[in-house]
This record gives sequence, structure tokens and C-alpha cells, in this order.
Amino acid sequence: MQQNWKIQSKDVLNACPVMPVMVIQDADDAVPMAKALCAGGIRVLEITLRTPAAMESIKRISQEVPDAIVGAGTIITPEQLQAVADAGAVFAISPGLTPTLLQAANQGRIALIPGISTLSELIMGMEYGYDHFKFFPAEAAGGIPMLKAIAGPIPQATFCPTGGISPQNYQAYLALSNVACVGGSWLVPAEAVKAKNWEVITLLAKAAVAGATAAV
Repeated sequence: MQQNWKIQSKDVLNACPVMPVMVIQDADDAVPMAKALCAGGIRVLEITLRTPAAMESIKRISQEVPDAIVGAGTIITPEQLQAVADAGAVFAISPGLTPTLLQAANQGRIALIPGISTLSELIMGMEYGYDHFKFFPAEAAGGIPMLKAIAGPIPQATFCPTGGISPQNYQAYLALSNVACVGGSWLVPAEAVKAKNWEVITLLAKAAVAGATAAV
């Protein structure tokens, strides 16, 4: 699906407080999984490029779930960025950043949310015009204390922490002034997907949205 407009990174991160990190093993699960999440109030979806089914899953969701804002995760090369755009994704998320990837995204037609875990990476991203980032791996990279420390000298940067985010700590992250949303895999547990228990995923999504509303 060709896109003739370019969504902004800030619009992606502000569209929903919780973003599911979706590792899809079977493309036939993609559409019902996406519909279950949307039914629970979560429209922004990150489909990671960790499985052979990922690209087909992006294509099917973008074509069959119009309410979804479809994104691709684990983007590390300009070629991947182009491929997911061609498949129908309207945004991409990377675990890190390089000048090559940032430049390709600036010239491309979909938004990139680059990943950072240090201040030097953050400053590099800002040099390329970015102010919305993935903070990864969040817990391992210093978690909430690190984000609070970053907010002092660089309050204009906004984050989506991912990596170690869970139902037990996501509300504390969302309470931070420089966090727009969080990313987590707990919304799509592997056992529920294997059983095709889409109702469980909808219930988890509803609970996450309700908890996020209470946190901010």
C-alpha cells in the first residue's frame, strides 16, 4: 500500500499510551491479533522484523485493519526501512541509530523513531532533526532514573521506553514528563496467540489503556 502522506513521530507516540511489541510467527494471526488490540483501544502497532512472517503481517494489517496505525520494529538498515514502507507501514522503530539510517529516514516517506540508550546517541539524533525516540533497552539502560536525569539537560526530548516494561512498572514510566508512551510485549502473550484466544488480548489491551489513563 503506497502512502501519499507522512505521519510525524510525535503523532505516533501520542496516539496511544501503550504500544504492543508484536513478534508474529504466523501471518494468519496478524489480522485477528491487530483487530483484538484495536478492540481494546490500542491502535498503534509495532510489528517487529524478527520473524519470516513479519513483512507479510505488516502488509495484511495495513490492508485489512483500517483503524490500525501500522509500524515496523527492529529496523536497522535503509533497505529495511524502504521494504516496510512498501509493505504498508507508516512508521518504523529502530533499536539504535546510525547517521546512514537517520539520513535515509529523513529522505524517506515514513516516520522513524530511532532508539537511544546514551546521551551521545540522543544528541546525534537531535542533530538530524529528531526529538522523539525509543529508549531501549529501558530497564537495562537505567530505567526511570536515567529518563529523569535526561529530562534535566534535554527536556525537549520525548521517549517511548521499551525493554523490560511490564504491567508492574509501565504506569511509573508514563508518569514521567518526557515519556509519551511505552512499548511492551505483555499485551500479546505467546500462549494466547498460540491458542488464538483473541479475547484475552482485547482484555489485556483494555486493562493497559485504563491503567495508562490513571497514570497520567
